[in-house]
Amino acid sequence: MAEQYDPKEAEPRIQKWWEKEGIYGFDKKKVKNAKKIYSIDNPPPTISGKMHIGHAFQYSHQDFMARYKRMNGHLIYYPFGTDDNGLPTERLVEKLKKVRSLSMSREEFIKLCLETLKEITPAFIQDWKNIGVSCDYNYYYSTIDDNSRRISQKSFIELYKKERIYKKEFPTIWCPECQTAIAQAELEDKELPSKFNTIRFETEGKEILIATTRPEMIPACVAIFVNPKDKRYKHLIGKNVKVPLFNYEVPIISDESADIEKGTGAMMVCSYGDKYDVEAIRKNKLTPRIVFNKEGRMNAEAGKYKGMKIKEAREKILEELNEKGMIKEQKPIIHTVNVHDKCGTEIEFLTTEQWFIKIMDLKKKLVELGKKVKWHPEYMRKRYENWVEGLEWDWTISRNRHFGVPIPAWNCEGCKEIILPEEKELPVDPLVTKKKCPKCGRNAVGEEMVLDTWATSSVTPQICSSLINNEIKAPYSLRTNAHDIIRTWDFYTIVKLYLHEGTIPWDNLMISGFVKLQGEKMSKSKGNVVEPQEVMSKYGADALRYWAASYKLGEDLNYNEQEVTVGKKFVTKIWNATNFVMMNLPEGYKIKKPKKLHETDRLFLEEINEIIKLSTKEFETYEYSKSKKAADDYFWKAFCDNYLEIVKGRVYNGNEEEKESAYYTLYTILLTIIKLMAPFTPYITEELYQKHFKKNEEEKSIHLSSWPEEIKIKDTTKKRVLEELLKIISLVRQEKSTAQKSMKAEIILTIEKKTQELLGEEVMNDLKGVTGAKEVKTGKFAVEFL
Repeated sequence: MAEQYDPKEAEPRIQKWWEKEGIYGFDKKKVKNAKKIYSIDNPPPTISGKMHIGHAFQYSHQDFMARYKRMNGHLIYYPFGTDDNGLPTERLVEKLKKVRSLSMSREEFIKLCLETLKEITPAFIQDWKNIGVSCDYNYYYSTIDDNSRRISQKSFIELYKKERIYKKEFPTIWCPECQTAIAQAELEDKELPSKFNTIRFETEGKEILIATTRPEMIPACVAIFVNPKDKRYKHLIGKNVKVPLFNYEVPIISDESADIEKGTGAMMVCSYGDKYDVEAIRKNKLTPRIVFNKEGRMNAEAGKYKGMKIKEAREKILEELNEKGMIKEQKPIIHTVNVHDKCGTEIEFLTTEQWFIKIMDLKKKLVELGKKVKWHPEYMRKRYENWVEGLEWDWTISRNRHFGVPIPAWNCEGCKEIILPEEKELPVDPLVTKKKCPKCGRNAVGEEMVLDTWATSSVTPQICSSLINNEIKAPYSLRTNAHDIIRTWDFYTIVKLYLHEGTIPWDNLMISGFVKLQGEKMSKSKGNVVEPQEVMSKYGADALRYWAASYKLGEDLNYNEQEVTVGKKFVTKIWNATNFVMMNLPEGYKIKKPKKLHETDRLFLEEINEIIKLSTKEFETYEYSKSKKAADDYFWKAFCDNYLEIVKGRVYNGNEEEKESAYYTLYTILLTIIKLMAPFTPYITEELYQKHFKKNEEEKSIHLSSWPEEIKIKDTTKKRVLEELLKIISLVRQEKSTAQKSMKAEIILTIEKKTQELLGEEVMNDLKGVTGAKEVKTGKFAVEFL
C-alpha cells in the first residue's frame, strides 16, 4: 500500500471505475423477480447554478439510504433529474446564448433550452457524481424535455376531465416583478420597515380615523368596516364616508372582522390590499376599484398618480395627505409582509383569469394521506398538516410567463368551448398548433399561459416511472428534500398522486435541515457561501459526506469546517489501521474461522455483533447519523484504541492457535467496519476493499457486497468481562500518563482476585501484554513502575 491515501487521485479514479463497471446500474429486467425493490423519487436540482453546500448535505442523506439498501439486497431504482422549466433556466439560457426569450417563439426557446441543457448538463451533474451520489445517471430526465412535458400536460388533461381543473377570473396573488399569478405556497414572510399612518376620513362633517400602512390603496377603498360591538362607531353604521384626496363616498358597514383593538378600530376595505379584502368584497357584494396594473403601476382609477410604481405612489400620496393636514399620526414600524419566494417582491392581489386545481374540498383527505406517509423525522408531518389546514384558496397552476410547459388548451371565443388535444398529440404548444372549435367550427385561440413549475415537479414519480416503462410505480420507497418545500413539492405531489392514482407518492419522506453560516442563510450577495467543490478539493468527498452523516434529519445547522476535518481524520485513520492489519496478516491470507477462538477475540466479535444489530436497526428507521456514530465509535474506541493494541502481542509472539484466532478476528472486524462505513465514505472503503478484501470476497465492489450480518460465535455472552478489561487498561494508561511514563513502560499490576477470576487466563494474558505487566499481584488496584 502507498504510505498515504490521496483523495484527489483516488476519488476520480474510483468514480470512473464505478461508471465503467456499471456498479450502480439499474436493470429493469430484474424487477419482475426482485424480492426487494427500493425506489427513490430524487429531487431534481435547478440547473441554473452549481451544487451548493445544502445540496451536498441533503443528497448525501438520500445516498446513505440508497447504499445501505443496495447492500441489504434491494434492487435500487435511483434515477437523476434536473428542474429546467422555470425562470432560473430561462435567465441562464438568455445569458449564455445572449438572447431574449420574448423575442423568440416559445417553441424555438424550448428547443434552444434543450440544446443548451445538453451542452451544460454533464458538467452540472458531475458535482453529484463527485460527491458519490450513486444514481444510475443513464435514467435521466429534465422537467422541460419532451417526455416530462407530455406527462405534465397529460396530468392537466386528466384533471380537467375529472372536473378538478377550472378557469376563472378571480383576485389572485400577483407578483408585479415577475408579472405572473403565483400560488399561496410560493409566499414567504419578510420583515420590512414601513409607516403606520392614521388618516382622517370625513363623514357628515366629522372625522373618522383609519390606520393603514398602505396609503396607495386609498383610491381602491370600497368600504369602511366597523365592529357592531364598537360603541364609538355604532351611530355611523349605514352612513357614507368621503375618501380623502379622491373625494368619492363609500359605505360604513357593520362587520365582526373589524378588530376593536387594532389601530382605530375602523378598517379600510380595498380592492385588493390582502386576502381579507378579497373575501370581504365578495361577501358584501361590493364593486371593486382596481388601481394598479400587471406591471405594478397605478392606473387611471388612481387619478394623477397614474403610471407611478406602487411604492412611488405611496410616498406621493403620503406627501399630499401631509400637506393637507389629513395625517393625524404617523410612526415607523417593522412589519411582516408576504413576498414572492422567487424574487423577494411584495405581492399584490389582482383580478386576472387563471387556471386552478380544486383542492379546498380535499383538506381532510390530504391530512389523512399525509399520515399514511412515514415522515423522518416524524414531527415534520405537523408542518405539512399545518399547511393543509391553513389553505385558503385552490391551487393556481397557470403562470403568465413565456417559458415553461404550455397549458394544453384552446378557447373558442364564440361558444366559449375549452378544447383539449388528444394524448397522442402531446407534448403540444397551443401557440403553434392550430385547432378549430368542434362545436361551431371557428378558429380557437391557443392558451398563452404556461403551467406552474410545481405542476410538473409534482409528477416526478410518474416521470421516473416512465423512464422504465412503468415497471416500478408509486408509491416510491423514498423521497428526500429540505423542510422549506414541504408546502410545495411534497404537498403538490401528494395532491397529484391522489387525484390521478388514489395513492400516496412514497412510503417514506426524509426531511433535511438547512446549512447556515453563523446562524445566517447563505447567499452570494452576503458573501457567506461555502462551496462544496472547494471543500472536496481540500478534504475529499468522503470527509464532506462524513460531516453530513453527523447530523440528524430535520435540524438546521451551522457549517463548521472543523467537523469536516474529523471526516478527513477518519479516512486517514482507517487507511493506516488497514495498513497495519494487512502488514501483520500472513502473505496471501485466506479468511478461515479458527477451530478455537481466543476469549479476547470472542469478546470483541461479540461487541461488533452488537454494533451490526444497532447500525442495522438505526438505518431501518432512517436514523443514519446514529448508525454512523455506532460504527465510527467502535472503530476509534474499541478497535483502534484497544483491540489493535491488545492483539499485537499475540500477532507478534503468540502460538499458532493464538495467531489464527487473531488473524481471523482482525480481518473479520475490519471488513465489518469498512462495510458499516461504506454508505457514508464510499471512496476510501472501495479502495480498501479492492486492495485487500476482494480476493477473499465474491462481489466486485464493496457497494455490491452484502450488509454485515451477525458473526456466528458461541453464545456465551460475557459483556462484563470486556468492560472490566477495558476499564483496567484505561486505568493503567491514566497512571502512566500521570507519571509521565511511556505507554510501553513495564509495571507490576495489582488487581483484586475476583477481577482476575472474572477475566480468566486468556484475557489475563492479553491484559499483561497490553499493559506491560511483568507481574500481577492480588489486591486493591495499583500500578508499580519497574
